[in-house]
This record gives sequence, C-alpha cells and structure tokens, in this order.
Amino acid sequence: MNDEHDASGATPQGHWTSTVPDETYLHGALELERTAQGLRPHRLPARARAQVSDGYLSVAESQPSGVRLVFGTEASSVELDTVRTKMAYEGAPPRPDGRYDLLVDGEPHDTATTTGGNVLLTDMSGRTPDLTPGPVGTVRFATLPPGPKTVEIWLPYNEITDLVALRTDAPVHPVAPGGRRWLHHGSSISQGSDAASAATIWPALAARSAGVRLTNLGFGGNAVLDPYTARAMRDTPADVISIKIGINIVNKDVMRLRAFGPAVHGFLDTVRDGHPHTPLLVVSPILCPIHEDTPGPLAPDLTAIGEGRLSFLATGDPAEVESGKLTLNVIRAELARIVEQRAAEDPHLHYLDGRELYGEQDHERLPLPDRLHPDAAAHEHLGERFAKLVLGPGGKLAEA
Repeated sequence: MNDEHDASGATPQGHWTSTVPDETYLHGALELERTAQGLRPHRLPARARAQVSDGYLSVAESQPSGVRLVFGTEASSVELDTVRTKMAYEGAPPRPDGRYDLLVDGEPHDTATTTGGNVLLTDMSGRTPDLTPGPVGTVRFATLPPGPKTVEIWLPYNEITDLVALRTDAPVHPVAPGGRRWLHHGSSISQGSDAASAATIWPALAARSAGVRLTNLGFGGNAVLDPYTARAMRDTPADVISIKIGINIVNKDVMRLRAFGPAVHGFLDTVRDGHPHTPLLVVSPILCPIHEDTPGPLAPDLTAIGEGRLSFLATGDPAEVESGKLTLNVIRAELARIVEQRAAEDPHLHYLDGRELYGEQDHERLPLPDRLHPDAAAHEHLGERFAKLVLGPGGKLAEA
C-alpha cells in the first residue's frame, strides 16, 4: 500500500511515497509478526517458536538473515525506519552494528547502518538477557541510479529487526520472484557470523552467483537437528534443499553417537515427508581445528576476552570419543555412511564433505579469527565454492 505525503526538504523532489514493508515486499521470511513497534520477520513459524526453549534460538530465528525487501521503483532515495534489537555480551568486546545492503538489479550498490533500537545484554553463561528499549532508527540510501530498477534491501543477519516504514521518492511496486527456490539450514556460519554485511554472508553470495532464491534457516548455535526445524523445512516450498550438520552438535555437546544417527534419519525423514523428490544435499562441517578430534562443549577463551578479543576453546576430552562423544571427524564419517545408505533408495539425496568448501589449505590462507567463525574474506570464499560445487553448472544441486 502506497501513501504519498509531504516531506518537504527531505529529498530534492520534496515528496515521499510511504509503503508498509509487509509480506508483499518481503522475501526470505517464513512469517511476519506484528509487534508494538512494527513488523518482525521470523525464520521459524509460530508453532515452532512456541516449542523453543533455548533463548539463543529465539533470538537467532528473529534475526533476519537472508531476508530482504524487494520492490520495483524509479526512486533515487530510499529510507527505511526500523527498531533494531542488538545483542551485547557482558565482559566481551562490543559486537559490530548490523549492516543493511542495498542491491540494484541484483548488484551491490550501497550499505548502511542504523541507530537507536533496543539492546539485549547477556553474558557467556547464557543467563536471561536484560532488555534496554530504544527509539526508531532510519537507514538512508540517497544515490540510487535513475530510471526503472529492482531494489533489494537485505536486513542485518545479526540484529532482530522490526520494520516500521519504507519511504521512497517515487512509487514502488512488488516484483515477482524468479529463479529456483533454495532452502538452506545450518549454524551461525550459515546465519552469517562475522560476515561484513547482510548480503555478503556466504549463502547470500552463493545464491546471487547461482541465480537462486534463498530462504536461510541458519541459526547461530542451534543447528542441532531440532524436529520443529525439520517440520518448518518440510512445510516450506523449495526446489533445492541443503542441510549443514555438525558443528553445533559438537560444540554444544548435545548428544552422543548413539543418538546422532537416528536424529539425522528422523530429520531427513521429516523433510522428505514434504519434499519426497526434491534434490537434497547433506553437508558436513567445514574445517574447525579445535573440534576436529576434540569433543565439546565449546567455551569462551577468557584470556582472549581479557585482551579484548573474542575467541573459543574446545573443552572436551578426546579419550571420550571411544564412549560415543562426537567430534567433527566422527560426524563426517557418520553422515557419509547415512547418506550412502539412504541414497540407495533416494537418488535425489547427496553428500558433500564440508572440507571441500573450507579445508586445511583454506584455513592456512583464511584462518578463523575466533577459532570458530569465518571472517568476511572466508565468507566470500565459501559462497564462491558453494556456488561452484553445489548450485552452479555441474554442481550437486545443479539445475536439471
């Protein structure tokens, strides 16, 4: 819905078109919730959210990784009012502001941050966060090229974002989405941790390179084979699906080998209930030296934090692998076995060793700064490699 009103002096034209940033223009979210402050994109449906007992997952699924506003317009200036909710960790270095990326006709054009908003303060123990409310902020883009174009505004992967209002200096209209629908699930690495901005997380880069439409169910710390996530994937339309499994199973120390195999089968069975013949790729963990042969749980490196750096340690005992504790190497072997077994009756099921995306040589060139998450350059590498090995011509999920 468009509504022109006077905003004299805000742009050279002196007039704005105000648009409700609702599901008409929003791509990549599973649901929209109307809050007291605006419209909040969610990446899990309400039924799943009602079953979530992990506060970190409640935050992560509300952070709109891969979600974007898409519209056609001749506007040269765009403003988006939002109320962000930013995470802060007691005793840890401040987290960077989330960045909004603006694309024009599929190409990066500008990036910006906002101000104001709420702050959720917690600590590394996972205690209930304290919320400090804040005001609406405005993201401004004022250098769009002239003429008709398709504009995408990618929302920050690391800030809960309530959408309040979209303003442009020319009318907007919905744009029909194109390309194959790619549904992806993974960990904080898939959500985007330590990428430079919203559209430079590796799944977004891979999607843009391959010309597919991304729905990103990457949840920081919470790719742990939850049944409600499997049901959400079952019920979400998709032309290709990828599921990246392993790092959170290990670093949260949530299960042993005895439970892991059946949990993988159950997750895949549920997804297959809704997508019986959709090409589906199971991806094992990328290289993470601290957990290759050392089980979890993961813990913050307090020495590094004292020096103003965020870093992590694996605290498990490798000797416990014999009794069923999981490491990344154990998980890779088990995933390869499970996929090989199932593929005998499921020709559309595939497996990729995550070290083909990021392995030892990649780690030497692009080390993980906090020992866990790839940085901006590594996200670019992952996006390029995934597009080539998976989504592009000749890839495991290439278009038939």
